[in-house]
Amino acid sequence: MTLSGGVKMRRAIVAAGVAAVVVCGWAQEARLAEWHQASDTELRSVIPARAPVVQERIETEMRSASGITNGHGKYIAGVVLITAGYSAEGKYSHFFLTQVPLKVGNDLRLAPGDYLLGYTHGENGLLIHLYEAATGKLVGTVTATLIPGITRVEEIRIWPPGDRHMIQIGRFGFGYQIGSQGT
Repeated sequence: MTLSGGVKMRRAIVAAGVAAVVVCGWAQEARLAEWHQASDTELRSVIPARAPVVQERIETEMRSASGITNGHGKYIAGVVLITAGYSAEGKYSHFFLTQVPLKVGNDLRLAPGDYLLGYTHGENGLLIHLYEAATGKLVGTVTATLIPGITRVEEIRIWPPGDRHMIQIGRFGFGYQIGSQGT
């Protein structure tokens, strides 16, 4: 049995489409695999010693810093703020920066920039409030839930996408996704 030219063409188009999807999936996986834990030296190069918090510059606790890098000059990082004596006390607990667009939680999209995190205890975990660092304007809130199997309390830990794909505060965490703002 021989196939007509039209059937052969359709099969070739379908095969090319399947190959494109597979290659795009591998490319996305490879891009995410580039992300790894940033070294202390790298973190000191991107996290300010005194973070911009609305109209103040508040000292950061570098020993608590955590972050990831793609190895090509892009970082996602966070650090505890030392807010005692500042107007930020009790409202903000962490300075957070991203140099790539992020989706955090289920649907909150963050453009590259500097942010502040604060949290309150909620019924289902921690309610993480994200604010623009320069203005203090609330960007949104995500819920951080208790992470099963985690016993170590972290002031902040940003897990690489290949590991857990989450940002951990204490024993609670919320997911993130690296990508364009439109995704």
